[in-house]
Amino acid sequence: MTFPLPPGACNAHCHVFGPGARFPYAPDASFIPKEDAPKEALYALNDGLGLERCVVVQSACHGFDNRATEDAVASRLSSYRGVALLPTDVEIAELKRLHAAGFRGVRFNFMGHLGRHTPIDEVLSLAARFAPLGWHLQIHGDPALLTELAPALRHCPTPVVIDHIGRIDAALGMDQQDFQALLKLMADERFWVKVSGMDRITRLGPPYADAQPFARMLVAEFGDRVVWGNDWPHPNHAGPIPDEQQLVDLIAEIAPTELARQALLVRNPERLYQFGDNT
Repeated sequence: MTFPLPPGACNAHCHVFGPGARFPYAPDASFIPKEDAPKEALYALNDGLGLERCVVVQSACHGFDNRATEDAVASRLSSYRGVALLPTDVEIAELKRLHAAGFRGVRFNFMGHLGRHTPIDEVLSLAARFAPLGWHLQIHGDPALLTELAPALRHCPTPVVIDHIGRIDAALGMDQQDFQALLKLMADERFWVKVSGMDRITRLGPPYADAQPFARMLVAEFGDRVVWGNDWPHPNHAGPIPDEQQLVDLIAEIAPTELARQALLVRNPERLYQFGDNT
């Protein structure tokens, strides 16, 4: 099913890699891409799909060197935003500089394959320092670890965005402990969730029939705190790389009404990423 995207539709989760000659990969990176995925390819993809806005999430392959993401945002500052990877002792001056450059949040990885985990108390201390900027904390984590972190995250002074439907296993069904734990988190209005990554939680492959009900429920129950992204260029993907147009077409399956799609793709990203505010 192909449907027209609303004006201002946002791809709220993607990455850029390199080019390595200009933005070298981190020597201690948990993974190095097989090929570059530069900003020009991202622009072409989003433009072709009708995604007018975009959030570029700093990739672990570049570590704390946010220059590749910053460069991708700089060329389209009115319609692109960034989410950084940062050490917890980053200076306030650097946070303010990144804010002026279009960054609106910091991501922390709690996935086993992405290396050492930052202590949650340090994460929350940093969140308190960037809270005055209106930023959010983005968490990418194994479901069990996310459940373990939940009590601490409830004390976060900023919005908390959970990546990729919490990385639950779609094969375990809607009643599984991990998804129920995510629903409990979402009952707290400080939490948001990205209904991206159906291709990562599926056990059936496209069109991800086992994963769609999870995303559909999150959109239906928490429609004012969900955002969508295609996760291009799909780093560390275990299965077949998704078809980008199919991912867009599946939005109509998880957000079946025009009102739900307007919130998912336009209104919610405007609030979370401060589109229209370049100061």
